[in-house]
Amino acid sequence: MKRLNRRTLFALAGACVSLRFGAGLAGTAQAAAAAVEVARSPTCQCCEAWIGHMRAEGFEVRERLVEDLTPLKMQLGVPAALQSCHTAVVDGYVIEGHVPPKEVRRLLEEKPSGIGLAVPGMPMGSPGMETAGTPDTYEVLLFGAERSTVFARY
Repeated sequence: MKRLNRRTLFALAGACVSLRFGAGLAGTAQAAAAAVEVARSPTCQCCEAWIGHMRAEGFEVRERLVEDLTPLKMQLGVPAALQSCHTAVVDGYVIEGHVPPKEVRRLLEEKPSGIGLAVPGMPMGSPGMETAGTPDTYEVLLFGAERSTVFARY
């Protein structure tokens, strides 16, 4: 696999900083208008499906195709145990994996203290991972530098 080059890493980091410190709207209007920067593998179809869910819920999504997401995840503070297949940033928060759009909206409305939300792994039935079988039970975690807490259960 090709490693993330310095220019791409700095471009994504710059987008993260500008989203974290940029001016925004309040409440639900902000959630609906929030730009989501997603870094994903060029070959991952479930990431494309998750992006489709986000767009269907009114989020503007910008994609960056990246061969190796590890350096970005490390830079953004995503613990290894919480990692999934794609990483996004919205309004300064990191969104790791198949987080339901309604939880991203809630995050943007409530603005809790933390780095972001994560759905570790790729649970069946989560947005972008729909199958005909029985969906997995999973948790959406609000994570910080030191610990994570349950933000929602599915």
